[in-house]
Amino acid sequence: MTDIVAIGELLVDFTAEDKSGRLFSANPGGAPANFAAAAAAAGADVALISKVGDDDFGRMLIKTLEDAGVDASGVIRDPDVFTTLAFVSLDETGDRSFSFARKPGADTRLCETEVAAALPACFRALHFGSLSFTDEPARSAVKAAVEKAKATGVLISYDPNYRPPLWKDEAAAVEAMRWGLRRADVVKVSGEEAALIAGTEDPAAAAERLRTEFGCRLVFVTLGARGCYYDNGEYSGYVSAPEGVQTIDTTGAGDIFGGTALAKLLSLDTPPEALQGRQLRALCAYACAAAGLSTGARGGIASVPAQTQVKNIFLQTYGNGADSVL
Repeated sequence: MTDIVAIGELLVDFTAEDKSGRLFSANPGGAPANFAAAAAAAGADVALISKVGDDDFGRMLIKTLEDAGVDASGVIRDPDVFTTLAFVSLDETGDRSFSFARKPGADTRLCETEVAAALPACFRALHFGSLSFTDEPARSAVKAAVEKAKATGVLISYDPNYRPPLWKDEAAAVEAMRWGLRRADVVKVSGEEAALIAGTEDPAAAAERLRTEFGCRLVFVTLGARGCYYDNGEYSGYVSAPEGVQTIDTTGAGDIFGGTALAKLLSLDTPPEALQGRQLRALCAYACAAAGLSTGARGGIASVPAQTQVKNIFLQTYGNGADSVL
């Protein structure tokens, strides 16, 4: 059985090589694709449903997924649209700003019938993000898949992944992101997104609101270099980011956290709200280790670290027999 089906954008990130903005490197990415690659690296059986152009970029992206151990049979090549491109500028700390060539991009043209045909007969979890809600027909296609999966008891994973340039205005984005939250079981949200959606910069208060108002069963609020706050209603707390990693590019770090965390959650075969404190802390720490390591390399999928590296830094940073929990 497939463990995780991720659905959404698969694109090429053109990342600035210097501050001049004249030299860019092409890196395979897209939040659901980064998530899928990280989950596969962490041991899950993962498939991605998306759409790319029938062009060199599209073919490169499909091969990259396959090389990462992700089932790409649900990635459609469309000759009528071009593969979506994103341009990523980095500041001196590795933080990013985005612009997109997506009018339309192939990912926005994913149709409901295509998604229905690509979904496996059986799978344990469905992951999606809000970028699929910016345009039709992808919006309706992803919403239909989420509703169907939710109705059949599939675990729903969600990342709001707010990108302001792709929305008409902030209010439209918040409304769409809240639709996803109301259907999600496991949510990975950045501190900035939590403040936007929940109206508070306090990660603990934001996580509690996402649980109590929106019905999320497990919430991770990622805080960049400050680590992550977790809350499943019974247990909550902070895990620090690993030390000693020289950050050069944060692209995909949140996705890699989310994919790693969901893969480890499924390996425990325990409902998210039933995780014990030691399990939840270890799971969050392992995902922090993967995400932290990824910032030492450029790109999204390309920055997914090897599990030997993740395990080493996990034990060095968190120790205390935490490896026996996962």
